[in-house]
Amino acid sequence: MVRRIAPILLTLVVVALAVTALAARPQTPPAQRSADYVVMVGVAGLRWDDVDPQRTPTLWALARDGSIGSLSVRSAQWPTCPVDGWLTLGAGSFAAWTGSRGDGRCPPVDITVDQPDGIGANLPDQENVVLHNQNRLSWGTVPGALSESVRCSVAVGPGAAVAAARPFGRVDRYEPDLPAEPAELLGSCVLSIVDAGTVEGEDPVERASAARAADARLARVLAGRPPRSLVIVAGVSDTERPSRLHVAIADGPGWEDGWLTSPSTGRRGYLQLVDLAPTALAALGRPMPDRPFIGRPAEAVGGRPADLSAAIAEPADADREAAAQRELAGGYFVVLAAVQVALAVAVLPLLRRARRHAGPYGPKPVPRRVVATVELLLVAAALAVPAALLAEAAPWWRYAHPAASFVGLTAALLAAATLLVRLTPGYGSTLGPLGVVAGLAALTVGLDVVTGSRLQLNGVIGYSALEGGRYAGLGTVGLGVFAAAALLSAGWLAQRVPRGWRTTVMVLVGGVAVVVVGSPYLGADPIGAIALTAGVSVAAAISAGGWLTLTRLAWAAMAGLAVTVGFAVVDLNRSPSDRGSLGRFLAALGDGSGGLTVQRSSASSYETLVNSPLTVLALAGALLVWFALLQPWGGLMRLFGIYPAIRAAIAGTAVAAVIGGVLGAAALDVAGAAAAVVVPMAALSALRVLDHSADRTRPPAADRPSDVAPADARPSGAADTTSDQVGTPSGAAPPGKGSGVRPEEQAGPDPGAAPAAGRGPGRAVRSSAEVATG
Repeated sequence: MVRRIAPILLTLVVVALAVTALAARPQTPPAQRSADYVVMVGVAGLRWDDVDPQRTPTLWALARDGSIGSLSVRSAQWPTCPVDGWLTLGAGSFAAWTGSRGDGRCPPVDITVDQPDGIGANLPDQENVVLHNQNRLSWGTVPGALSESVRCSVAVGPGAAVAAARPFGRVDRYEPDLPAEPAELLGSCVLSIVDAGTVEGEDPVERASAARAADARLARVLAGRPPRSLVIVAGVSDTERPSRLHVAIADGPGWEDGWLTSPSTGRRGYLQLVDLAPTALAALGRPMPDRPFIGRPAEAVGGRPADLSAAIAEPADADREAAAQRELAGGYFVVLAAVQVALAVAVLPLLRRARRHAGPYGPKPVPRRVVATVELLLVAAALAVPAALLAEAAPWWRYAHPAASFVGLTAALLAAATLLVRLTPGYGSTLGPLGVVAGLAALTVGLDVVTGSRLQLNGVIGYSALEGGRYAGLGTVGLGVFAAAALLSAGWLAQRVPRGWRTTVMVLVGGVAVVVVGSPYLGADPIGAIALTAGVSVAAAISAGGWLTLTRLAWAAMAGLAVTVGFAVVDLNRSPSDRGSLGRFLAALGDGSGGLTVQRSSASSYETLVNSPLTVLALAGALLVWFALLQPWGGLMRLFGIYPAIRAAIAGTAVAAVIGGVLGAAALDVAGAAAAVVVPMAALSALRVLDHSADRTRPPAADRPSDVAPADARPSGAADTTSDQVGTPSGAAPPGKGSGVRPEEQAGPDPGAAPAAGRGPGRAVRSSAEVATG
């Protein structure tokens, strides 16, 4: 009875851990009014490498006195052209102007601004823009939401008019150019938006000239700023592909000498363009609009270097790193997919000839040197992603040839890690390489998450601040690798303990992994935590033996559902500004706008599915497992029969990867990242099992299972079986001649499970000692 309810009780522990981890979120203090006026100055294309004390002294002084950060200018279209950036600034949500970006460049846009009364202005195109964002785009954005939230606003310049126009096209007060004495104009309304020009191109002379002109306009704005005002300077957009990170400065009461951040990024020194509208309203003490902004109010935090040059060097360096990451990420995964597919093809003939025959006849075995080389290549393939993550610890993007530097550094780390695995005691055992590789991968990703996920931010195998999807915590690739490595490590550890403790080990290790993934202080990935909970539940259910029945699968699904419901209840009880993605989605379902979220997720999944090299990795891994490793000659079924905890770990990884990809709108990316670790290790372990299938050495007495008594100590006629026999799938090695297993497979890693003994499911299963003696 206890054995039956133990998995259920332990699964409930995982559910409780997951809900607790997801519910424990940093408390966001309520925004306090800090200014009587807000002046927003936008300079399209302005980057941190355009700012220096000689060329832009005003910007330099403002950055010294205020708080600074890197601005991600994501909008509803790619790239974010200046008119899209201005529109997004005024909407507080991802928006886009009408028109296409067919060649990836920003087309010239002639913004029509009518001034019928000499005070305000009208945008005759605003109605079409609003309809475009409401009906053709999937964000449900309301252009002009910022101006609608204040009584009066001022716009200077055509770009500012786009940001300040109300949904029906009216700009309260408008000036086409900044007056020489703007104090009266800027003090006439609580919100002023100023278009200070554009900095574009890559020619240093042209950029310097444009930055100097923008700096001069900013000097006039600061000279006329109202008392007790917050001034925000932002590089509101790109000017062409590729996208870059831009300048963000906030100066005013409470914004002195710090880093800018926001809850939407969760990363010190980073904020989004959509955060600026709620920041302005929060500073003015105004309520947020009825349809909440996507962005969140920014805030200033400490920790900035005292030397301004050193402080500005950090966001400038982050921009260079993000640009280099964008150039390398796609190519890296293409090469990884190609290498893993080539290895899968190379493994096939080895699997066919790996099983040694005890008799004089049979296929000629593959030379040991060839097998050893392929095994090392499989180890290297499984460690390729962790090695690339670890390479981010060195500033390779600063060198003259970033791509060559990254490749060389990753190759050196990969060679060192492979050598470490090769020299580890126990490498010659069947599960030795799997345990070490899984441990190294889990340790690499886990330590990065625990220390702030610095290696994943703007990393080649991480996530880019330019994309705007994630700025902190565990990324999609990291989730796949960490889930696979954690479950394989749990399976490896569980296989080394008595059968009765395997479920406990699987739950304990898996529970820690769920907390690492889901905690807002660590991985900050609630969808990943829900998926991993289901995977851990599946692994725990079958870790002690038996198959994944419908009952066990249903129980695992209920565990994931319990975590989802528990977190949803907690999240919905928070204020709208503090809700996570799940809470916002459920709230959107309640107000009828949830279909837009589903549409965005579906579009994102489809785009990822057809464009990501990880899709190839996932499909190639599935084909290798299904059509080779799981065949009677493939060895994986024999491995599963001898090591049920490894079978449980792989099954749990598959469940977690599929659920994480579907719920996270990542298609097969999570599964592809997990396959990059699991499939090479499964192939290597299958080769080892097949190679040892003809071993007939009787294990020493010290290595025999504790529950198998010596033959001379048993009563006469007693059956030579263990109390822990489990069914073995068809295709396992037959008993008798040529069917023995290696001693370490008999009694070392799995003292409780019996090896396969029959060709079909109807054959009786014999104990490991019985098989060894023939």
